[in-house]
Amino acid sequence: MTALREQAPPVALAPPVVLVPGMLCDAALWDGVREALPGPAVDTVIDASTIGAMAEQVLGAVEGPFVLVGLSLGAIVGFEVCRRAPERVAGLAVLSANASAPRPEQYAAWRAADLAAASGDFDAHVEASVLPGMFRSPEPGPREADAFRAMARRVGPSRYRSQLAAQATREDAFPALSGYGGPVLALCGALDRVTPPEFHAAVADAARRPTLRVLPGAGHLLPLEDPVEVARELRGWLAESGADFGADADADADARADADARPRTEARTEAVSG
Repeated sequence: MTALREQAPPVALAPPVVLVPGMLCDAALWDGVREALPGPAVDTVIDASTIGAMAEQVLGAVEGPFVLVGLSLGAIVGFEVCRRAPERVAGLAVLSANASAPRPEQYAAWRAADLAAASGDFDAHVEASVLPGMFRSPEPGPREADAFRAMARRVGPSRYRSQLAAQATREDAFPALSGYGGPVLALCGALDRVTPPEFHAAVADAARRPTLRVLPGAGHLLPLEDPVEVARELRGWLAESGADFGADADADADARADADARPRTEARTEAVSG
């Protein structure tokens, strides 16, 4: 009689990391980060005219659970993904993020930007009104500035106008954050003038399993300014938080139930040397 060979348990695979870029950015935003991440990375395009439709674009990019990493507009979409399908999100990392509802002056600025893009002044608008806020200095170095200009031109005025329209549909994301039981990383630059560190402290305060990290000397577009440190932070958070586990839906549900039963964890905040 042949003895039955004991089978090794199946190896759990890490869920994919879905990368969601910001406004006027494309997959090139993550070029210095993508290859350093554990497991597969999937780039997404968000070009719908509402935050909800953008969230559906992200949800349709992969099957099953995934880790969502979003910057700026991509982070706003990430909040909406967590509201719609929290069971799909193994972990949420938001960079250069704002979880608040739009302010009146933001609506006015988006209308002015839309008019500039529609009137044929797209390049001039990007140069004068957008580029100065993207980096640690209003006058960034040529490498960073040229990388952003190239992305903005590839996105183009039509998709930019869709992104502006989507911004106007966003809502207060704090209820979605407080209802999400998975790990949340809020990562920002200390010199970000668009989404300053206090915005990220508010995200960490709302999350149940938060980590707050601040990169000294960095501005808004962290993956362009300091890709090595961003990749290091993401890898460390994925390992420490368990967001890179290869769990099935039942295990994910159990983890969420445990998180619901525990008191909310205080955010771990550190300044990281750049």
